[in-house]
Amino acid sequence: MKTLQNSVAGDVRRRMVEVGGKTSQDLGLGRIVGQIAVYLYLRDGECSLDQIGDDLGLSKAAVSIAARQLENLGITRRSWKKGDRKTYYRTADNIASALQQGLLAFVGQKIQAAASELDFANDQLEKYMAGKNGDPDVKFVHSRLKRAKLLRDRLAQVLGSPLLKLFIKS
Repeated sequence: MKTLQNSVAGDVRRRMVEVGGKTSQDLGLGRIVGQIAVYLYLRDGECSLDQIGDDLGLSKAAVSIAARQLENLGITRRSWKKGDRKTYYRTADNIASALQQGLLAFVGQKIQAAASELDFANDQLEKYMAGKNGDPDVKFVHSRLKRAKLLRDRLAQVLGSPLLKLFIKS
């Protein structure tokens, strides 16, 4: 019976690792990041980069890069074993809070990157419009960019609100 349970648990783990990979990829974090996050979450204890790579069929370099990315997001923690030179990883102590904070930071970075492009495009259109009056296509795009800037500013306010930060910590 124990073998069957392990087999069922293994199948569930494999499926969830794939779901985590697809979800992470959809969010723009990369498939391996999600696979490793779920893999570690569904493991009891810590794992070395070698073990993660072997179990998931990934290179040590790919695992190392993704593990550092997860660590930067606060989703995983690095640990060491006395007398062992390997680096081990485990999920954060409060994974729900870490996921919320990590994803919030990630979304904030993406919004900031888009904001820079939005500001640049808006400046280009305003320079063009200063010299010419009347191109309806330019006016339309400029009005849409102004609306997008307003949305970006509101979203930045929401993401930076103390209430949201308080909610995430709880």
